Amino acid sequence: MKTATANAFGFIRGRFLRGIFPSRLQWSPPVWLTLRSMQNIYGAKQLAASFRTVRQNTIQVAEDIPEDKYRFTPAEGVRSVEQALAHIAVSTRMWQEAHASGTTKMHEYDWATAFVELEAEEKKKRSKKELVDLLKNEGERFTRFLEELSDDKLAEQITEDPSQPTKSRLEALMSAKEHEMHCRGQLMLMERMLGIVPHLTRKYAEMEREMKESAGKKTG
Repeated sequence: MKTATANAFGFIRGRFLRGIFPSRLQWSPPVWLTLRSMQNIYGAKQLAASFRTVRQNTIQVAEDIPEDKYRFTPAEGVRSVEQALAHIAVSTRMWQEAHASGTTKMHEYDWATAFVELEAEEKKKRSKKELVDLLKNEGERFTRFLEELSDDKLAEQITEDPSQPTKSRLEALMSAKEHEMHCRGQLMLMERMLGIVPHLTRKYAEMEREMKESAGKKTG
C-alpha cells in the first residue's frame, strides 16, 4: 500500500513539476545575446566589406556614363545624373556623423541641418573626375568608420521613431547600404534611357551565357 501510494504521489509530483518546468523548455535568448551571436557571423568587418562592394558598383556606373550625359534628367523634378551621384557620395556622412555622436535617440538628432548640407553638396558643380573621386573618398571614409565599430556599439538598441520598436545600431547602419542600392537602381534606369547596358546586367548575362554553354557541353 505504501509503495502504491508513493508511486502515485511520485506520478502526480512528476506531472505537476513538468507543468511548471517542461522537459522541452522553449527558451528565448535575450536580444543582446541574439545580436552577439549574429555578430559572430556578420559584424563590422562584414558590413564594411559589403558596403565597399556596393560603392565600387556605384563608381562603375559613374565611370560608364559619358560626362556629356551627366546633366541628363529623366523627368522634371528628378535629380540629374550628376546630382544623383553627388547625393549618393555624401549621404553616408549623415549615417557616420549621427552614429559617431553616440546618440541612441536618432529622432532627436539634428537631421534638418544634415539635409540642408546634403542638398547644398548635391547642387555643387563638379566634373566627372571630381564626382568619381568624391565617391571613392567618401566611400572609403565611411568604410573605415564601419570597420572600427565594436560589437558592443553595434549591439546598442536605438530609437529612430518613438512609435516604432527599437533596432540595433547594426541594423540602422545597414540602411546606408540599402539607400545606396536604391539610388543606384535609379541611375541604372537612367543608363538604359541613355542607351547604356548597366555593367551588372552585362556581367550576369555573360555568366548566364557561360553556364548555358557549359550545360550544353555536358549534355552533348
